[in-house]
Amino acid sequence: MSELAASSSRDGRWLSLGPASRLLGIDPDTLRRWADEGRVEAWSTPGGHRRFDRRALERLATDRRRGVGRPLASLGASPERMNRVYRRHYAADAAAVAAGPGPAPPRDELEREAYRQDGRRLIAALIDFLDSDAEDGPTRDRLEGEARAIVDDQAVRLAAAGSSLTEAVSLFVASRQPFLAELAGLGRRRSLDSTRLAALYGDASALLDRLLLGFIETHQRPGED
Repeated sequence: MSELAASSSRDGRWLSLGPASRLLGIDPDTLRRWADEGRVEAWSTPGGHRRFDRRALERLATDRRRGVGRPLASLGASPERMNRVYRRHYAADAAAVAAGPGPAPPRDELEREAYRQDGRRLIAALIDFLDSDAEDGPTRDRLEGEARAIVDDQAVRLAAAGSSLTEAVSLFVASRQPFLAELAGLGRRRSLDSTRLAALYGDASALLDRLLLGFIETHQRPGED
């Protein structure tokens, strides 16, 4: 430890794991993982004990209270904005109007409206999931469950309409691209830190991959293909 760090430790600038985690309102294991990931500044004493910069933690705690931890909200990626993206994406095909990041809607007007509503709900669930605290497992499980229920319903409808699994999966894969492209574009336009942007894009891709697997499973259930 440098002479400056030793002095800072004595005057209370550097905190040990316990006080640092309490300042942020998280458990020590979470803070230890954040330090390993480079999300918080830390150094180790000769004895292997971590020390954390109080000032940096106080800024992080303030940001968390203000909701800065909600990357999509801070970028302006609201459900309304994403729905406009999908309307523009499908504008060339009047029969496919803003279905959201799931399969494109059928040609029947009533069915199209049902898919539009599902698409809006799905977009909202995806954004809420990505903006939720990654350490809040119960909330993320609930939001992913909401998205899965919407995708399952779409899979059932497509199977009942006679769409093959290949056709249905192709629609799903194609319709997720505007969502991911808009995330990446917003991050670049708003100069989001590259590490945070990569993590956000990775979370979104992983979530959509899980939803796709569920979509396939539902489409293949007996009586639904």
